[in-house]
Amino acid sequence: MNSHPALQTLILGTHNQKKCGELRVLLEPLGLKLLSLAEVPGSIEVDETGSTFIENARLKASQQAVHLKQWTIGEDSGLCVPGLSGEPGVYSARYSDPGATDERNNEKLLSELLARSPGNRSAYYVCTIALADPSGQIHIEAEGQCWGRILKEYRGSGGFGYDPLFEIPEYHQTFAELGGTVKSVLSHRARALQKFIQQLRRFL
Repeated sequence: MNSHPALQTLILGTHNQKKCGELRVLLEPLGLKLLSLAEVPGSIEVDETGSTFIENARLKASQQAVHLKQWTIGEDSGLCVPGLSGEPGVYSARYSDPGATDERNNEKLLSELLARSPGNRSAYYVCTIALADPSGQIHIEAEGQCWGRILKEYRGSGGFGYDPLFEIPEYHQTFAELGGTVKSVLSHRARALQKFIQQLRRFL
């Protein structure tokens, strides 16, 4: 099935094993092997200087691909709250401060909503994915979104980031309460991956 002989191993431009696990399951049927940066010696730290998620995904894919001389997937995702002019957006991971923790980010989100947008708590997660070849050229891009709302208190112990505050209204549960099975269908990452895999099948 693989008509790109050089494309047998893909690098996922993250050290996050959870993200790597989700994608690995989807790539195996295509005969592709996926490695995270934690499994590849000599990776670089890419500066996320993009003003949009897709720009950051492209940067992570192309710079890492050129450096490692391997096909590389870049992924960028985060939370957008329209009532806060789209914040935290591309700064989701470092919303409260440069060395932010999930807890400090969540606390800042709650206080900003209380001050600036108490009535409108709707929000959406975005995930963007880009695939670069070893020369840094981008071949595939995909984006997924998942809408919900931000609660006033934490619920659930699963997930990471803003998951304990992000409720899917149809399920009356937060991302931190939903089991992996439901999340793997509903989430922004699942939706982006679905589109990405469809394009990858055609590409191969």
